[in-house]
Amino acid sequence: MEVRQALGTHRAVREFAAKPLPDDAVRFILDAGRRAQSAKNTQPWEFIVIRDRETLRRLSHTGTYAGHLSGAALGVAILTLDPSRRWSILFDAGQAAAQMQIAAWSIGIGSCPATIYQPEEARQVLGFPQDLALNVILSFGFPTDPSVITDTLRRGGRRPFEETVHLEHW
Repeated sequence: MEVRQALGTHRAVREFAAKPLPDDAVRFILDAGRRAQSAKNTQPWEFIVIRDRETLRRLSHTGTYAGHLSGAALGVAILTLDPSRRWSILFDAGQAAAQMQIAAWSIGIGSCPATIYQPEEARQVLGFPQDLALNVILSFGFPTDPSVITDTLRRGGRRPFEETVHLEHW
């Protein structure tokens, strides 16, 4: 899939087929996140790859709208330094997340971010160090409805360009 098509069709997928992701697809997704740009090339992220269904189920209870994690074939926890240290840390993590999601979409894999509201519970499940923060886990998997990948008639749509983009001034 071309980048233009991926950007034009990408949407959140929260329902996944009970089918594992190939190892090379997982590597492609993670490498896309690893290669994301960051402020001063600090790369302020670490990724925890989660494939165990029970672990994903437990993590699905650490965020109000994180239920989709329980049905995912893959979860990727994006760990960062304390984001209060500088605003760009979460921006950079967001770029890594976006690149992983677009990379996945380009090969027919859906995804959705889950905001983590109980990070200490997630820390107990995943065992990451105290100096790292967890704000989001991405779920990945083949959509239960594969046609969403190529469906250009986007339900919900987006606001028109002219209502969103302001040229030179407001």
